[in-house]
This record gives sequence, structure tokens and C-alpha cells, in this order.
Amino acid sequence: MPMQNERPPSRERAREKDGEEVTALARGLDVLRRIAAADAPVSNRELTDWTGIPKPTISRITATLVGAGLLLRLPDSERFVLTASVLELSNGFLRNFDIRARARPFLIRLAERTGLSVHLAVRDRLEMVVIDAIRPRSAVLVSRLEVGGRMDLSRTAVGRAYLAVLSEPDRRALIGSLQTASGDDWPAIAGGLQRGLDDALRLGFAISVGEWHQGLNAVAAGFVGPSGERYSVNCGGAAHQCPHDVLTGEVAPVLLECVEQITREIGGTRPATAARAG
Repeated sequence: MPMQNERPPSRERAREKDGEEVTALARGLDVLRRIAAADAPVSNRELTDWTGIPKPTISRITATLVGAGLLLRLPDSERFVLTASVLELSNGFLRNFDIRARARPFLIRLAERTGLSVHLAVRDRLEMVVIDAIRPRSAVLVSRLEVGGRMDLSRTAVGRAYLAVLSEPDRRALIGSLQTASGDDWPAIAGGLQRGLDDALRLGFAISVGEWHQGLNAVAAGFVGPSGERYSVNCGGAAHQCPHDVLTGEVAPVLLECVEQITREIGGTRPATAARAG
């Protein structure tokens, strides 16, 4: 029997416990993201350095994830990699993107007409994530970005095109978050981001010339899905293959035609631009 003076847990203590459980989940997800982004198997020590989470806690998290089948500890090693079980999560996510299947014929046509790599992307926090990738059969040099690959939001055409299809309040909030995350690098980023955003708002497409990776150029356009979700289509390649004048004069019109076809197919919309309004 409980002692006479023993009291049931207070609501405050219950909330604190719930908060701890949510924090543990957030830390576990952070660990999974760090390992997914790494180029090689990752140790607990590296995870501690990257996340700031104490090593004993990291050890418990990785042990839990191993037990859940999401991580594999390499034999005779203290390093971890993701397991195939993680694919079930990503495949479940992608299955809900009916837009991929409906947009793919238009994306393939865009890649073949331009000879450039094409990516359909959505935003995840402060990055753009590829949900479909098309390579033209005729291309010699193609992008190595696969489904699940990430692109910088502020330095890329695909990110700037995404910003252009947000509502004004959402756009301001996201740019504020980008500025905070960029810290001292922001002055070097802001000018290109604003120029790309202005182009997207005025012309319907944004361009990035060697700003994310030297030697890579791209043009992108955004659109809004039928439920209000935002997407961006990126078309790019090596700088010698698609210099700025080729992107603006030859690729951009084909890209805009592709995005127009996708929005008609899915029942989405494209925000009005100054060029279209004129």
C-alpha cells in the first residue's frame, strides 16, 4: 500500500515527464538525420560532437535505435549506419506524393528537351529535399542528386523559386530563419537570394549561377499543389552546358511550360507574376 503522505504525481510533474519523452524523441530523430547526412559510418563520439548531446545519452539513443531496427552497429566497430528499415519510412512518405507520378511524364519531357537534370523538390526545415530526379538519356554530365538529396535553400534556384510561391508572411519568416542560421555569412548570401527572389516574382523563374557549387548552374520555378503545398522544379547542369543566357533564353520557357502542365494536371496553381500579368 502507498504511504499515507504519498501523493499522486502533480500535473506539473506529468507535463515534465511528457516533455522529457518528447525531448528524447527529438534527440533520436536528430541522431537519425545526422547519420543519414554522413558520408561514412558514424561513431557515438562524432554524434556527441555534432549534436551536443552527452555521450551516455547518445549511447542510449543509438542502442535504442539499433533495437528498433533503424540502425546497424557494424561488426567489430563502434560505428553505426542506417538500416533498410528506414526506407519503409521514406517510401511511405513518397507513396503519399501522388504528384510524383502525375508530374513525372512532364519532368521527363523537360529533361529530354533541355538535356539537363531535372529535380522536383519540397522544403524540409531550411533545405530543399529532392522527391523525384530525372536524368536525360542524352546527357554526358548529370547531377548526382538522388531522391532524398538535399539542396541549400538560400543559394539555389530551387530554393529561391520555392520562396517565391510562399505567402508574404511565410516568406518573411523563412528568410528570417535563414538569416539567423547563416550568421556572419548572411551578407554574402542575401544579395543573391534577393536577386533570385525578385526574378522569380517578376518572371516566374529563379536562376543560380555557380552560387551553390562552382561550375553548376540551374533555373527553377515553383508552384502550389491543390491542398496548398509548395513545390519547386529545378533544371540544371554543368556551367558550360547551360550558361546564364541559355538558361534564360532557352531553358526557362520550356521549364515554365512544364510547370504550367503539371499544375493543370494536378489542379494546382502558379502565382501571378509581373511578366504574366503584363
